[in-house]
Amino acid sequence: MYTPRAFTIDDPAALDRLIDANPFVTLVTVRDDVPTVSHLPVLYRRDDRGIRLSGHWARPNPQARHAGRALAIVHGPHAYVSPGVYPDKETAARVPTWNYAVAHLGGALRTFDDEAGLAGLVAALSHVQETRLGRDWAFEPERDDHRRQLRGIIGFHLDIDEVQVKFKLGQNHPAANVAAVATDLEGRSGDRERAVATLMRRHALPAADQGNEGER
Repeated sequence: MYTPRAFTIDDPAALDRLIDANPFVTLVTVRDDVPTVSHLPVLYRRDDRGIRLSGHWARPNPQARHAGRALAIVHGPHAYVSPGVYPDKETAARVPTWNYAVAHLGGALRTFDDEAGLAGLVAALSHVQETRLGRDWAFEPERDDHRRQLRGIIGFHLDIDEVQVKFKLGQNHPAANVAAVATDLEGRSGDRERAVATLMRRHALPAADQGNEGER
């Protein structure tokens, strides 16, 4: 991923927050020079053992028979930026752009299909999301009908050894431009635009005036 220095994020906590808010990833593998892509919810773990993503495919998915190197793409919020918002739009001949946050996580992919492992994965995935919604559905391993559902999936762990986090948030602009764009995004109706504004105030305003103009 092309990542100018101004847009590189080295803070592990920023990655934690990005995946916590966006746990539905794009998983890419390559076999016989042909890429295969799946879109999947994942569990994220970062501790002294490293970073791991875990999830599962439907058993018929061809990617469920892949192993080796894989890439997970974490898609954060994004928003169009109009040059009309910049205070220096005329003097600097500003043009439209797009602000966004994304992470590429590369590592070794390992699959599993034992009942205990799959049951634990499904229970953990559902617990995270049910808790966020204030709901109480839970996988019940003592129920035969719940356990039978596990036959239709294959699980995976992706142990991460390459991390690239890119937050393109206007760090290469003067602080006045960054502040103006953040204010504009905060006034829009979409949640993702406001999420970009929050990231800009956290990451871009402190870094403004320190980057170069290479934007994409």
